[in-house]
Amino acid sequence: MSLFERWLTLWVALCIVVGIALGYALPGTFAAIASAEVANVNLVVAVLIWLMIIPMLLKIDFGALGSVRQHWKGVGVTLFINWAVKPFSMAALGTVFLAWLFAPLLPHGEIPSYIAGLILLAAAPCTAMVFVWSNLCDGEPNFTLSQVALNDVLMVFLFAPLVALLLGVASVSVPWNTLLISVVLYIVVPVIVAQVLRRSLIASGGQLALDRLLKTLGPISLSALLATLVLLFGFQGQQILAKPLVIALIAVPILIQVYFNAGLAYVLSRQFGVAWCVAAPAALIGASNFFELAVAAAISLFGLKSGAALATVVGVLVEVPVMLSVVSIVKRTRGWYERAAA
Repeated sequence: MSLFERWLTLWVALCIVVGIALGYALPGTFAAIASAEVANVNLVVAVLIWLMIIPMLLKIDFGALGSVRQHWKGVGVTLFINWAVKPFSMAALGTVFLAWLFAPLLPHGEIPSYIAGLILLAAAPCTAMVFVWSNLCDGEPNFTLSQVALNDVLMVFLFAPLVALLLGVASVSVPWNTLLISVVLYIVVPVIVAQVLRRSLIASGGQLALDRLLKTLGPISLSALLATLVLLFGFQGQQILAKPLVIALIAVPILIQVYFNAGLAYVLSRQFGVAWCVAAPAALIGASNFFELAVAAAISLFGLKSGAALATVVGVLVEVPVMLSVVSIVKRTRGWYERAAA
């Protein structure tokens, strides 16, 4: 691990502070960047995500995807967490914390909207960013790609009815443009670019040429992650400083949900004898969220200034630092996991 990677948590903390400060000091600049979007998908963030995940996708040999069948237990665990546990656990946690414990500290009329935002967040499993988390913990890249692709397909059919069930809404308006454009920009385009580049490199210079490029792109990938963090916190700099208590309280059930679902996926994987290189990304995929879709759905259903939109934005703000902590936990417990599985 390089010095840069070893101190990644420190760089993340600094980027959070810098992002909030810049967002507060330069609201016009960040508003202009935020406006560069198509169907609520920010194009600047999309480019940064390409820089983040293309190096990870270069490691994937499509010819080896068939081997994922041996990891069917890991796939099953992640699907169970994403679709049978996470949305329902978030609804329960949101009700307990926001409607009961924190109710005296929150605007009473906004509480149902906050809970709705949390449900929208939990009903959309993560896509592109999972490649970053999986790479940081040396997860099995073919499993990660297959699982992300499967979640993308299931979202088309399950997101609307699941949200409708939990919100008690008869008809949920799914932002299809956001869903489809996000999948194309964050998954399809980088996968195609990475595979074309991979085949070209191996054809011209072999594995050695690919390894040299991966070594060069490593720091660029992490730098793009930090730049994304500055942007995300910059977009919400004024909001964070205007409503710090509300944001902190909404973050509590999100934090508990992330650690609960990651831990459950990790423990179930161990119980079923799943290899650690699959269990680690399974835990990360089970815990993280597709926040772009959640934010767009919240705006579509409840409005830009709604409590639901704010709740999904809080999910955006905690996503990177919290998932980095999950990466650290699964890496530190690898010895324990493998001893138990032996």
